[in-house]
Amino acid sequence: MNKFKILSLAFIASVSFANAQDITQARKAIDAEQYENAKSMLKSILKTSPINGRANFLLGNVYLIQSVTDSAKIAYQKGLAGTDGARLNYIGLGVIDLDNGNTVAAEANFALALKDTKKKDIEELTAIGRAYTYSTKPNFKKAIEVLNKAKTINSNDAYVQLALGDAYNFDKNQNDAYVAYRNAFQIDPTLLRAKMQLGVLLKGAKSYDEAIKSFNEVIALNANYGPVYRELAETYYKWGRNKPSKSEEYMQTAIKYYEKYLSLTDHSLHSRMRHADFLVLVKDYKALEVEANKMIEMDKVNPRIFRYLGYSAYENGNAEVAIKSLESFIGNPGNKVIAKDYLYLGTAKFKKGLAADGLSIDSALYNSGLADIKKAIEMEPLIIEELNEVGKKIFTLKLFNEAAPVFEFGTTNSEFKNYLEDNIYYGLSIYYANSKKGVTPDPVALQKADLAFEKVTVASPTYLDAYLYRGRTNSLMGNDPMTIKYYEEYVSKVAEKGAEEMAKPTVLKKVIESYNTIAASYANTDKVKAIEYFNKTLALDPTNNYASESLKLLK
Repeated sequence: MNKFKILSLAFIASVSFANAQDITQARKAIDAEQYENAKSMLKSILKTSPINGRANFLLGNVYLIQSVTDSAKIAYQKGLAGTDGARLNYIGLGVIDLDNGNTVAAEANFALALKDTKKKDIEELTAIGRAYTYSTKPNFKKAIEVLNKAKTINSNDAYVQLALGDAYNFDKNQNDAYVAYRNAFQIDPTLLRAKMQLGVLLKGAKSYDEAIKSFNEVIALNANYGPVYRELAETYYKWGRNKPSKSEEYMQTAIKYYEKYLSLTDHSLHSRMRHADFLVLVKDYKALEVEANKMIEMDKVNPRIFRYLGYSAYENGNAEVAIKSLESFIGNPGNKVIAKDYLYLGTAKFKKGLAADGLSIDSALYNSGLADIKKAIEMEPLIIEELNEVGKKIFTLKLFNEAAPVFEFGTTNSEFKNYLEDNIYYGLSIYYANSKKGVTPDPVALQKADLAFEKVTVASPTYLDAYLYRGRTNSLMGNDPMTIKYYEEYVSKVAEKGAEEMAKPTVLKKVIESYNTIAASYANTDKVKAIEYFNKTLALDPTNNYASESLKLLK
């Protein structure tokens, strides 16, 4: 799941200013991820005190969390003209600069924020550290450097320790992150986020049962602290992914905890979108379709809703709606399109193009869908790992020519998780497409199949059928020497497993096929060898008609 930008936790509680109590409550609402509630509080403060710099800064941070950058920038700019906390708004503008890749402008704004600070001030340093941590283009090393300056000034500030914990965590320094989070909670036992983050570290280390215990300790302190239920949801989701036997049970538990999280935060459009993202993760597409339609009732024009409609429509069997929704989403230049959008669009076109009898697929829709999948791969090469299931669905329909290009993507890198299986299916797709009755074998395609099976023998030498299919493939190409070589390798490797393996009906059938094909390959060049192998067949199956009739012809 995406990191949550808790930019506004790090402030000194003792600062004196008007509406202090209201600001404190707004900060608590932000920490609890009740963003709509926080915005309402902050707007109320600014209505009576428009020049409250700190309130504008917090409001800008909430807008950034919700990815409404224009509104965030307006809030920060208004805050610069404020009284108390005005300097913090330079930091907010600096975050936007960092997000835009303008480090020079960001550092200039951070310098303005620090210009008139006193020697013992750490609020601005802490906020700058968080800016480097939570920017969409983060610099964790720089964040740690700045936060350590704040720590040198006051090592007993819980928010400095919490911010350090986050920076260390994202920089993959879990040991120092653990120390910082532990220190933060020891300094301020009411700082539940620090306690929760100790569980997040355990979750990251895949100690899921220990992480759950840790999160339950947070709940024991405050059962209404919403973010901990989101962490529980993610933990059960990841645990289910890593433990297939418990996957369904843990996915349902994850959904239950996410619903609890929503009930304790807010049901705004933004929170519903976070919920929709989670439903995509746990593959609950029925619930996703319900959520997408609820979002349409709230906002009929928000383009991101079309993504969820597209995903859920495809998974729930409505390819037409999926294509229409995803094309609407992708066609909007203001949207941030991701690889999965093109993947779903491409597979939806495959589904729509499939004939009612399942025996053919519309070539125009197939080619268009394949082009969309290529766009997805250009954006995110690892999306290839999701194509395996797409290819299998097409392969199961015996649309072998159409399945082959889908599997081919996964054969290019041995690091892909489906590399072995994709090579098997890629080779099989080409072989079966070329072995159909009435089809003239394509030697170029068959050479690709042979190479795929060769990759399988290297990656998994115990998968003996790869040798068998190399023999079959070379036989289709009319390459007798290679046909003989690979069929012989298959028989040899089966024999190495012993008589019991050889006697298995399915294996025996393949061995007989091997002997007969080897014999047929020798027939025109070495009759003695041909007769030898046909006799081997008859030793295993005395009634084998092909071997018997072939021997008569040879003699």
